Amino acid sequence: MHGCLEPLDLSVQIPYHFRCPISLELMRDPVTVSTGQTYDRSSIESWVSTGNSTCPVTRAPLTDFSLIPNHTLRRLIQDWCVANRAFGIERIPTPKQPAEPSLVRSLLNQIASESNPHQSRLSALRRLRGLARDSDKNRSIISSHNAREVLLNILFANAADSNSSDLKHEALALLVMFPLTESECVCIASDSERINYLVNLLFNTSIEVRVNSASIFEMVVAGTKSSDLRAQISSVNKIFEGVIEMLKNPISYPRALKIGIKALFALCLAKQTRHKAISAGAADILIDRLADFDKCDAERALATIELLCRVPAGCAAFVEHSLTVPLLVKTILKISDRATEYAAGALLALCTESEQSQREAVSAGILTQLLLLVQSDCTDRAKRKAQMLLKLLLDSWPEDSSGNSDNFVCSEVVP
Repeated sequence: MHGCLEPLDLSVQIPYHFRCPISLELMRDPVTVSTGQTYDRSSIESWVSTGNSTCPVTRAPLTDFSLIPNHTLRRLIQDWCVANRAFGIERIPTPKQPAEPSLVRSLLNQIASESNPHQSRLSALRRLRGLARDSDKNRSIISSHNAREVLLNILFANAADSNSSDLKHEALALLVMFPLTESECVCIASDSERINYLVNLLFNTSIEVRVNSASIFEMVVAGTKSSDLRAQISSVNKIFEGVIEMLKNPISYPRALKIGIKALFALCLAKQTRHKAISAGAADILIDRLADFDKCDAERALATIELLCRVPAGCAAFVEHSLTVPLLVKTILKISDRATEYAAGALLALCTESEQSQREAVSAGILTQLLLLVQSDCTDRAKRKAQMLLKLLLDSWPEDSSGNSDNFVCSEVVP
């Protein structure tokens, strides 16, 4: 049929002019380029971002890269979606238009000017934050106007000035939406006053402020290549206490868990300060909240546990928690290959140092888990750790189990 493509699985035909010429999918945000052709915004933006400077359909040069929203076509598509609701077609939402660069510049100038009234600067910050929340495109536009420099200046200017705390907190909330450059991370990490100010924010009465401060710490530690600077940050007084206290928040505020575990893991990368994490209660909180993390964060929590098990104080603390070994055994092969590898590494460290942990592991059914692990498609590192654990636990196995496994355990064991 002229003007239509092949029928879809939904037994409904999408009109040809409703499809993006690039993706051939139903357009959700149709925009018109300088040649008069219409494309879905995400598709034409991807086309241009890869270095193309011509119209995909006409091959004519794009005289400018302005994208004009085609509101008439978008409304026609929405009406068509509604008319075909019976076929499972959902109405596309009306997209929010990207922020105008001129508006972003105006707001940033208003925010940066210390001569402007406090409330005016605060209102501009909140409006800019609202734009940043709307889309990745807006965040890209805001970032391209040196927003991070403006926000950093506000955040760390006159740290002792309590009258501007709401301005600083709003700047912090906006700043965490953008990745920091390495030079910005080093600039923060090497300034003890800035680090101490951020630590103080970890104990703010607002959970949002505490989480945003921890987010900055995570970005700074991850973005700083100098191991000395990373260790310097993690050795600051009360930093671990602030991050760990955040992890005690109820799961009704999931961002606290997500940012908290990212920050704790980053800080624990410095081996010389891991004992501080243990002293602050990291072992108990990691075990108590392990079941509350989603997949990615559970991997990070298990990686942190393995890191802390590499220091004597960490091993001792985890051994004392009655749920450590049973939970780690239960985790094997349940979450992901990485999670299994970290859990096996932590168990290997604990069982190497503690006969009590060996007995608990055997009682928790680790033998079956390890035998399944070495025969699975898990990582080679996880399998090697499993083989080492099997050999280590040989004397602790029940007689009916060890007799059937001797030959397997003694083969291909990594020393």
